Amino acid sequence: MRVRPVGRSAVLIECHDGDEVEAWRVSLWRRRESGELRFVDIVPGATTILLDGVPPGTAAELAREPVPPGVSAEEGPLVEISATFDGEDLDDVASRWGVPVPEAVRRLAATPLAVAFCGFAPGFAYLRGLPDEWAVPRLAAPRPRVPAGSIGLAGSYVGIYPAASPGGWRLVGHTDQKLFDVRRKAPALLTPGTRVRLVPR
Repeated sequence: MRVRPVGRSAVLIECHDGDEVEAWRVSLWRRRESGELRFVDIVPGATTILLDGVPPGTAAELAREPVPPGVSAEEGPLVEISATFDGEDLDDVASRWGVPVPEAVRRLAATPLAVAFCGFAPGFAYLRGLPDEWAVPRLAAPRPRVPAGSIGLAGSYVGIYPAASPGGWRLVGHTDQKLFDVRRKAPALLTPGTRVRLVPR
């Protein structure tokens, strides 16, 4: 782990892996809620956490601390995503996994997922939980347009496109649920720490 200041009021925590990021995210959030630690925003990434709006000396303080203990996968709120598994890359994913398509669908529906971080587009959540041995590469050439609601795989992440956009993830299905809506109090349906379950329909 490495902690370093970024500018005058931000701190970047560089972690070993996604589990360490999640442990830090939960610990830091709890400490802000208790009043022990002050910051304006927390932005988790694949192997980093950025704290913005921190008092001077925060980086040195955090650098002296051990990595927080791991957190239970059952802690975050649960969102169920109604999914139709009809993606044009589903056969390819099943082949890469060495299983029939129905088994690939069963695996996707049975695997507990959680939002690791968000990026790429408003409301786009990177869902972790797939075993590393199920990782699949991105397409060699991105599609010029992926429909909104498309469910895709890239590496060991699952992602759901909140709006139509170019994309190189391997598509396994789609959902009609709205992932991002500025009219909602919380525009993004999926935020870091949220547990996600894909429910076949």
